[in-house]
Amino acid sequence: MSFEIKEKDLLARIGKLKTKSGKVETPLLFPVINPGIQLISPKRLKKDFGFEAIITNAYILRRRFQEEPITKGLHEFLDFKGVIMTDSGAYQLLIYGGVDVSPIEIVRYQERIGSDIATILDIPTGWNVTRDYAEETVKETLRRAQNSLKIRNSEGPLWVGPIQGGRYLDLIAKSAIEMGNLPFQIHALGSPTTVMQNYRFDLLVDMIMVSKMNLPLQRPFHLFGAGHPFMFPLAVALGCDFFDSAAYALYARENRYMTNNGTQRLKELAFFPCSCPNCTNKTPEEVLELPQKDIEMFLAEHNLYVCVAELNRIKQAIKEGRLWELVELSAHRHPTLLTAVKKLRKYENFIEKHSPTVKKKGIFFFSSIGLARPQIVHYRRLLKNRYVPPKKAKILLLLPQTSNKPFHKSNHFKSVKKTLQKLVETATNNVHVCFYAAPFGLIPLELDEVYPLSQHEVALPIDNETIEYVADEVANYIKRTDYESILFLSDLETWGQAVKERCAEECLKKDVKFEALDVKTKESKDFLAPLELILKQNLSEQH
Repeated sequence: MSFEIKEKDLLARIGKLKTKSGKVETPLLFPVINPGIQLISPKRLKKDFGFEAIITNAYILRRRFQEEPITKGLHEFLDFKGVIMTDSGAYQLLIYGGVDVSPIEIVRYQERIGSDIATILDIPTGWNVTRDYAEETVKETLRRAQNSLKIRNSEGPLWVGPIQGGRYLDLIAKSAIEMGNLPFQIHALGSPTTVMQNYRFDLLVDMIMVSKMNLPLQRPFHLFGAGHPFMFPLAVALGCDFFDSAAYALYARENRYMTNNGTQRLKELAFFPCSCPNCTNKTPEEVLELPQKDIEMFLAEHNLYVCVAELNRIKQAIKEGRLWELVELSAHRHPTLLTAVKKLRKYENFIEKHSPTVKKKGIFFFSSIGLARPQIVHYRRLLKNRYVPPKKAKILLLLPQTSNKPFHKSNHFKSVKKTLQKLVETATNNVHVCFYAAPFGLIPLELDEVYPLSQHEVALPIDNETIEYVADEVANYIKRTDYESILFLSDLETWGQAVKERCAEECLKKDVKFEALDVKTKESKDFLAPLELILKQNLSEQH
């Protein structure tokens, strides 16, 4: 298998996957094809909508059409000149409790029809099941995976090794580790449909992340049944490279209209909030007057346009290094999505480790949710583990952030700098200037221009959780350093008081001298004379 990664952001990849029928680009959506009741032909999916790949069910093909897909070949049978993925019938097993085909038979059938990407017949864990049953599904899926290796044709399709375990995260980890040790080219999260249908996106985050953390990261990852575009940004950010969806057609049959914010009933719409070719030519009222089959076709086509547009939006965000911003904005499409995005704090270290930390553009910080983004986690880790203050520094001078960046070029700092220069060499060597700033915490003067400390924009006013984070980061810095005294300039206009109180507490614990000066306004220079006096006193005490 060849999977070449072109662009990365968070755990997302824009990549090229090579198959027998050609290359496809990730993130990739596979529209589900059911040859018996297909609204939009596979040929049109490629020609009119640009889909490079589709997915169909090998079990249904075998049951309804038997040898015909073998005789014609799957691509000719479906009339699709692109990549075709096949599922094995595991979903039918989950819904109906059984299928009349063996794991070995369905493996051989997928090879014989010419699938480009194929799936073993795993045992889906499901949702409301006991732990004993979940353990059995993991064990049996692994056994079937191992047995498939004995009969697979090396020139056949790329094979998907599904991960089972359901809501039992330790079983997902076990499944991922053992499945990852087998020579599968692609992996997939099994049994997520019920979780998504119940809007348990917080649990879905756990299931995906536990899988990704225990699988070989270079292998593509498929999320079965992730059919609605409003959750695409989060899923892609977590490292899901592939999706499959029948929702575009299922919703159309129910007269449901997709948007990237959710789904609406056609009869409830007065206007179409979309500029796809369908929606620009008709009004909701006009569509409702059409025959039902035409309504379904209209909606299915529109739903596909929405999915394509959302994936393109995600790819552009990855390319620009703005995927976090897109994820955070899209999280407000539904409260459960926002809950899920907040869950990323739990996995921030893993995401930071595998995400680019330098971007082509600066970052936007909207709220405390952004504290989990890789650039902030990366800076916190490096400041703690690698940064060493100047050896001769005895006094820590903490200044508030300014609206201008880098901070040391602000008029406020220039005034402080003149005061320090009056004290000549002694102050230059002994006084270490740092800024306290949202969202990064403490920024030493000498790092002020390092990316992204000056390449970011912050939404004001700062929320309380972010203020607490900044206060804790500054206090933790004081805790692990050896300054003899701390001089704090508190910005009364914003939130400096909260940081001052936290630093004072830490200095009291360490028995370190702590003094504070209040800065009434950004333009005020009243603090300069007392600042000079306090610095002189502290410097003379050290000598």
